[in-house]
Amino acid sequence: MADDENAPVEEVKCPKCECVAGAPAWMTTFADLVTLLLTFFVLLLSMANMEEVKFAEASASIRSAFGAHSLPAPSKFSIPIIPSPPVSKFTPIQNEMASKVYKRIQSQLKSDNIPEDVELIKKEDDTIILRINDAILFKKGSSVVSPTAYPTLRNLADIIRPLPMRLRIEGHTDSTPVSKRKIGNWNLATDRAVSIMRFFKRGNLLPLDRMSAIGYGADRPIAPNTNETNMSKNRRVDFVLRTNNTLGLGTKSAKAGELPL
Repeated sequence: MADDENAPVEEVKCPKCECVAGAPAWMTTFADLVTLLLTFFVLLLSMANMEEVKFAEASASIRSAFGAHSLPAPSKFSIPIIPSPPVSKFTPIQNEMASKVYKRIQSQLKSDNIPEDVELIKKEDDTIILRINDAILFKKGSSVVSPTAYPTLRNLADIIRPLPMRLRIEGHTDSTPVSKRKIGNWNLATDRAVSIMRFFKRGNLLPLDRMSAIGYGADRPIAPNTNETNMSKNRRVDFVLRTNNTLGLGTKSAKAGELPL
C-alpha cells in the first residue's frame, strides 16, 4: 500500500497537433473591419471640415488605398443636324392654276376698259399682283377714292370675282412725309386700302370672305426714293391674288395689321 503511494505518477502528454502558420482567419476579417471603420471616420472628419483641398486629398487617399482609378472624361461629339428641305407653301396645282389665271387676266386687261397703267405681275409662287398707281385712284394726299376711278375698280372686280383666289389690297406710299406724325404715311396707305375695300363691299362687287386690306406706308418700296420717277412708282395700290390661305383673309384669320371686312 505504501509502495503504491510512493510510486512516481506518469505525466500524460497530449498528442502533438500540426498548427497552421500565421494569424487566425478571424483576425484578417477583423482587421478589414477596423480599416473600413477608420476610413469611414476619416471621411466624416474631412467632410466636416468643409475644406475642399483637404477633402480632395482625403478622397485621393481613399481611392489610392482601394486601388480606384479615375474614369476618363467622356468624349465630346456632336450629332450632325441635316436641315430639312424647305416646305413649299403652294402646290404645283396651285402654281399651274395661277399661270392660267395670269394669262386670263392678261387677255382681259387688253379687252376691258382698264387703264394701260395697270401692271400685271406674277411671282414665282402662286401670287398674282395687279398694281395701280395712286394717281389713278386718289387725289394727292387723299384717301377718298376718286369718282374717275369707279369704272376701273368695277372692271377689276369683274375680273377678280370669278377667280378661285383670295384678294388682299395693299396700300403703299413713298418716303415723303404726309403729316407731322411719324405714322402719317402708314395711316394714308392703310386708309386708301380700306377705302377700296369699302368700295367693293358697298357695291357688292366681291364676297366679303375673300378680302382684306393692309397698309405698308413707305416700308416696301419697289424703287429707291431718290427721284420723282421712282417715288411715283412707290405710290401705288397692289391687288394681291393668291390661291392658298397664307394671306390670312377672312374675319377669323386676319393677321395683325390687316383690316378684314
